[in-house]
Amino acid sequence: MNGRATRYLYLVRHGEALPDESGLTENGRRQAVLLGRRLRGIPLVAVHHGPLPRAEQTARLIGEQLESVPLYVTEAAGDYVPHMPAREELPAESAEFFLRFLDGATIEERERGPELARQALDLFTRPVDGELDRHELVVTHNFLVAWLVRDAMCAPKWRWLGLDHGNAALTVIRYAPGRPASVRVANDMRHLPAELRWTGFPPESHI
Repeated sequence: MNGRATRYLYLVRHGEALPDESGLTENGRRQAVLLGRRLRGIPLVAVHHGPLPRAEQTARLIGEQLESVPLYVTEAAGDYVPHMPAREELPAESAEFFLRFLDGATIEERERGPELARQALDLFTRPVDGELDRHELVVTHNFLVAWLVRDAMCAPKWRWLGLDHGNAALTVIRYAPGRPASVRVANDMRHLPAELRWTGFPPESHI
């Protein structure tokens, strides 16, 4: 009878994107390369990434720093709204702010996003079958990183809102058999020099 082993999920937001989001800036490419070098010592068995150019390019540059780790494109690692909260789900003091933020979501995003979010939970979370621990990297976007962190913390579905992640920042979640999920590392940028941290965020957000 097969046992169950621990999954280590490494989550990365793509590198800094060009204004038209057609790819990465020079800073974004540097961020991806530096992150790939940091991950060289991790026994990764797969790099999953979303279909958009900024995620695909980040994954490719990371993969070039690793030893023959296969890359897989999946829509579930893409950029989408994972959950559209109703007003009554949200804290009264911030409901208007969050609803305005989500107001631009299309009907397709409102319908397709939650389905992709469920697929992401099925694909990337929970322990794995077998005797060997599994280490996987997902190169994705801010919303999905926030969604998976929220799930690991057993927080309400709306709580993916307000969780911000830096470009090429690293988050690690452990899914061990018989234990709750554990966020081991969150939004870690120590592989980046100061000028490449918190790109795209206002100065007061920089730590």
